Amino acid sequence: MTDSANNNERVLDIYLNDTEVGTLTLLPDDRTLFAFNKSYIENPDRPILSLWFKTPLAELKTEEKIRRNAMLPPFFSNLLPEGHLREYLAKKANVKQGREFFLLPALGKDLPGAVRIRSSQSIYYNEKQESKLPENKRIFRFSLAGVQLKLSAIKESKDGLTIPADGTGGSWIIKLPSLSFKQLPEAEYSMLKLAEAIGIDVPECKLIPTASIAGLPADIDTQIGDSLAVKRFDRASDGKRIHMEDFAQVFGLYPNQKYEESSFDRIGYVILSEAGEDDFFEYIKRLVFSVVIGNGDMHAKNWSLLYTDAHKPRLSPAYDFVPSVLFLPNDDLGLKLGGVKTFKEIRERNFAVLASRAAASERQVLSLVREASEQIHHAWKKMRSDLPLPAKLKTALDSHMKNLNIY
Repeated sequence: MTDSANNNERVLDIYLNDTEVGTLTLLPDDRTLFAFNKSYIENPDRPILSLWFKTPLAELKTEEKIRRNAMLPPFFSNLLPEGHLREYLAKKANVKQGREFFLLPALGKDLPGAVRIRSSQSIYYNEKQESKLPENKRIFRFSLAGVQLKLSAIKESKDGLTIPADGTGGSWIIKLPSLSFKQLPEAEYSMLKLAEAIGIDVPECKLIPTASIAGLPADIDTQIGDSLAVKRFDRASDGKRIHMEDFAQVFGLYPNQKYEESSFDRIGYVILSEAGEDDFFEYIKRLVFSVVIGNGDMHAKNWSLLYTDAHKPRLSPAYDFVPSVLFLPNDDLGLKLGGVKTFKEIRERNFAVLASRAAASERQVLSLVREASEQIHHAWKKMRSDLPLPAKLKTALDSHMKNLNIY
């Protein structure tokens, strides 16, 4: 692999913060090739881009196959948003949604983690959007300037619509309410606070009036309810980027494969091997929590590793704790846990299988499963009346918990 330079907008230079990593090159017929720079390969202190590029012998995997379609390699494809935000990106860049090479630099500062893209292409967002609101009213501001998303983005989305925003105290992710699933932001907020109460590491979050978000499209009714604001954990208080990757990136999966070719057992093995025992037991606790609250959307992209140390990953703070069974009663866990994924099928023995496959202590794992279950039920009983959930959703969660078999 050798260093490359830009060539008529067909090469993207990849950086991790200020470290040169490699290049993405657009080949004929929209095929792409990623290559590490020689300087990165020979750097003994190089920061980790992704565990996907780590060989079984803990060396750097430098051979990447050429993609035979317009998709970027999975690590880079997963940096792009899905759904309606991708649709907007494509319109902004004036390219088809599938031509990911041209979408990547269009995202500008909003790329997750510490990845930076340098290119001669002039399709970056103008992020200095001026709000007409007075300075003291600019609490949260949609950070993708000039967006023209349609109201259908909220109508169609199972999870509402997630957008990046800037606001008081740093960078945030805003989850707008869904027209199809009432009180979804309140439900996720409640579960994050419940998780926090039992010691799970969660980012700062708050419910905010949707009308307080500056720059939203005019066709979005800001009176439809509160939105959920979650502080980004890949941005430090001084604005420095902290690198992260989700497990679709770790496993080399495309976003549409996030429910496939993976399992909680496999994720657990990587966390124990790479992040260590403390993070593995935190992972088990989060898994128990997801089962108990009926969170059916914990796919590979909803678990991430954070690189506060550029050479060693840690389990990131928890996110997307959505009690989906309250809105979709037949939902399942999303990935298999010890061979099963239906909530009612999950027993202690499935956690024992996970422990075996992750080469962890079965005794310690099962002890933690019981302890976490008790903590969750105790916290729910104590906090239930104060959480901002309508009575019918609280009753539905009571029923879900009663029908489980892991304790």
